[in-house]
Amino acid sequence: MSEVINDVVVAKEQARAQAQTQAQGGGWKDFVAGSLAGATQVAIGHPLDTVKVRMQVEGTRVFSGPVDCLMKTVRSEGVLGLYRGMAAPLVGIAAVNSLLFWTYSLGKRLQTGAAGGEATLAQVALAGAGAGALNSVLASPVELIKVRLQTQRSGGGSGSGGPVQLARQLAAQFGARGLLWGFWATVAREVPAYAAFYSGFEFAKRQLARGSDAKLGAGSLMAAGAFGGVSYWTAGYPLDVIKSRVQNAAAPPARGLGYLAAAARAVYREQGVRGFFRGYSTAVVRSVPAAGATFAVYELVLRELEK
Repeated sequence: MSEVINDVVVAKEQARAQAQTQAQGGGWKDFVAGSLAGATQVAIGHPLDTVKVRMQVEGTRVFSGPVDCLMKTVRSEGVLGLYRGMAAPLVGIAAVNSLLFWTYSLGKRLQTGAAGGEATLAQVALAGAGAGALNSVLASPVELIKVRLQTQRSGGGSGSGGPVQLARQLAAQFGARGLLWGFWATVAREVPAYAAFYSGFEFAKRQLARGSDAKLGAGSLMAAGAFGGVSYWTAGYPLDVIKSRVQNAAAPPARGLGYLAAAARAVYREQGVRGFFRGYSTAVVRSVPAAGATFAVYELVLRELEK
């Protein structure tokens, strides 16, 4: 009997030690896996992201719809026009995603405790919301540069040159505010969007697993990631429209949060409720391969690092 009790105690200690090791060592693995996932996301999704941003910023003044935007961009700027502003997110989103996934994993561990265990969907959503809030510190300047470069040659943007030159121009003209342009608009989008992003992915992943302990393959992970991507845009798209409009304005907004309501009123006056969803279909179509690949790369790389 004593031997059985000793075996149970040893097993518990080993499990606790393993959980603590994973909690301590998971950080750098999340950074690496998140960086690779972020680079994959940009490479796959940037062309349609350019269409989305131009639809949001320029509306019916220039384009009748996503296909018209795509065709006009290719005709006037070539295929490379769809990749305008890609350098900033390619470097920046790798860093953004590494911070995002690390914070998300930390948020789950803080809620489930040292013993680990599967987080509930509510805990997943809370961890995602927290990750989105912290992620805004890096995401806001990256999104700012991306948005302004994406609209640079389509009649709606300002400034010239690449991401470094544009960042210098904004800093020289507006000071620190020029690089934190639209920060609170980014926070407002990221919190609900990433709560839906991660909880949507986890919900789909658990449905696909159907209670099995076997790890999902790449195809199933991509399907679950695609569901997470659609959830992201469904929860955050109206706020993304506001963010894009704010970050492409002629000057940074005044201090305070009143500019968010002012931007929302401007969108409504110009296009009504439909204005908050212009480009939504493009974002959803883009999210299927982009978010699918993001989660698949993240999960598969993490598995290799944990071996």
